[in-house]
Amino acid sequence: MSQPLAALVAVATGGAVGSVLRYAFTLSFQNLAKGFPLGTLVVNVLGSFVITFVGAATAADGRNALPEVWRLAILVGVCGGYTTFSSFSLQTLDLLRAGFVGRAAANLLLSVALCLGAAALGYLAAARLASGG
Repeated sequence: MSQPLAALVAVATGGAVGSVLRYAFTLSFQNLAKGFPLGTLVVNVLGSFVITFVGAATAADGRNALPEVWRLAILVGVCGGYTTFSSFSLQTLDLLRAGFVGRAAANLLLSVALCLGAAALGYLAAARLASGG
């Protein structure tokens, strides 16, 4: 299998695993906090921990290095399928660690504001479509 194809298969397989884990995990918290998305919060926090831990622990220059295809499967596939919030968290932390405080703050503020705005627009567009207008 060619390297790009192997990477795509690794990410796709990991993504399927992560998506199923997210769904199962969220269901397990469904009845614990009525009216609050506790399952999603827990998934986002756990995913942020896992992607950063695995990313740091398995870096190519480290003692526990993993082949790149395995890192892609876990970090992009499983963690990305489990929660994209984990990617956002790791990228923001990387900006902070590199000393780019302004970029990290911009990423934080823009991500929250623009994603909430996009969600609101998506809701309004769906409501308009549902009403026939």
